[in-house]
Amino acid sequence: MEKRITLHIVDGNMRSRAEQARTAFALGHHAEVYDDLDELLAHPPKSGVLVVRQRTLDQSLSDLLDRLGEYGIWLPVIVCAPEPLLERVVQAIKQGALDYLQLPLEANQLSRSLSTVMREARSHSAARRRLIHARGKVASLSRREREVLEWLSEGSSNKLIARELAISPRTVEIHRANMMTKLGAGHAAEAVRMWIEARLEHSITLPDLTIEEARRDFAGERDRHERMAALRRLAKQA
Repeated sequence: MEKRITLHIVDGNMRSRAEQARTAFALGHHAEVYDDLDELLAHPPKSGVLVVRQRTLDQSLSDLLDRLGEYGIWLPVIVCAPEPLLERVVQAIKQGALDYLQLPLEANQLSRSLSTVMREARSHSAARRRLIHARGKVASLSRREREVLEWLSEGSSNKLIARELAISPRTVEIHRANMMTKLGAGHAAEAVRMWIEARLEHSITLPDLTIEEARRDFAGERDRHERMAALRRLAKQA
């Protein structure tokens, strides 16, 4: 039996979010509903799947993920809309959505999506949590400590860093030692890894499909689910 999942449904349309919740309950899952993102973020959930209607994203999806990240939270996101437009699907997927569905949600459509999303979320969540952890650590550094770390990530020696920052090598050593302590890094390579992870953006895994093939798939599909699948493939190639 499929694991019971809590869906956090964000939709300003009361009827629409009620329909989505009923679909989730019919599949044996649980649903929490929110009128907007402010209501969601007032008490951010720590587990489950976000199902967010496109028009509630007054800011970008990456902004929402960053705001959740401030609480040390990452959740898989499904974006939905009554009429998915290619440019919106492209934007959502590139900003971190794991799927994009058409409203109203159909039970089979949602079930297939959740199976895919939960499978992909295992790898995405590990990477995202590393990013959140690294950004939190790097944010604790002073401006000078970040500069030392940035030069260190370029392979620069203490003497070269001192020359570039117009400070003494001894001062570089002090900043470097403080930086390592704040990061909790045991060696320079670990500090550099955290710097790289902190600067990563949301990413997607591109399928082995050319954009021409994806466009043909989308144009040729008549089944609603298959058309949406083709649209998502096309979005990931755009």
